[in-house]
Amino acid sequence: MSEQPGRIEQGVRQSKKAWFSKIARIFDRGSLGEEIWDELEELLILADVGVETTNKLIDRVKQRVKTDKLTQTFQIKSALKAEMINMLDIPPKPINTDSAFQVILVVGVNGSGKTTSIAKLAYSFTSQGKKVILAAGDTFRAAAIDQLRYWGEKTGATIIAHQPGSDPGAVVFDAIQAARSRHAQAVIIDTAGRLHTKFNLMEELKKIKKVAAKLDPAAPHQVLLVLDATTGQNGLTQAKYFTEAVGITGIFVAKLDSTAKGGIIFAICHELNIPIVYIGTGEKLEDMAPFNAETFINAILS
Repeated sequence: MSEQPGRIEQGVRQSKKAWFSKIARIFDRGSLGEEIWDELEELLILADVGVETTNKLIDRVKQRVKTDKLTQTFQIKSALKAEMINMLDIPPKPINTDSAFQVILVVGVNGSGKTTSIAKLAYSFTSQGKKVILAAGDTFRAAAIDQLRYWGEKTGATIIAHQPGSDPGAVVFDAIQAARSRHAQAVIIDTAGRLHTKFNLMEELKKIKKVAAKLDPAAPHQVLLVLDATTGQNGLTQAKYFTEAVGITGIFVAKLDSTAKGGIIFAICHELNIPIVYIGTGEKLEDMAPFNAETFINAILS
């Protein structure tokens, strides 16, 4: 992960090219009038930051300009960067270090890039020499189990899977038991992204969470929501539903490199107060970076 700034730069290339470079160029002018705020507002909304979050961000920058009596363009740009970092810099929930291994529950709708994101997480662990168990908790689709088996072979992780249609809770139970007996460092649980109704899906996820907690009261240690960056504001709605059901502790933003509207992460942080913990920056297994607010802002506004 030493290449993190480079990976983040790669991940935000489209958003930067489409909108954030235009924001940066506002501050290249010799002087700024009141029209700057309207222009800034328009560009932030076009980047999918969202109306409410955009207004909050601009209000905070205006307040800083007034309080600190900022007049130079570079000072106002620095104020904007600082407020953007503040908005995104939500500390992740501390992970219980008493447990012998981490249990990471991964949720998200089908098509969000969930399974590929799980593979990237597994690869980041196995690359450090850690043993990883992948639990095929999406038992409703045979293709999901096959896909996870494929990524298990690619990443060197062990797969625990049952037959399609079997109880996901039983898979999770076996995966955690396997982690204990094999001295693994991480259990990463894949889950279904679509059942017949939203209620059924959320109830199934709650059940999986309870099974994990019976075996280890601190589990799951992380509940990661994989959000497809290309879905924009729809991602906010998804995040709200999953947070209410299973208490999301962090967000993995997938496909960030495929969208010009990476501003959605500001809305997620501002409206839900959930930290972004990882971003997907490409299609390869190593194309993932731990999220860092300052590095991210420097990448989009450099």
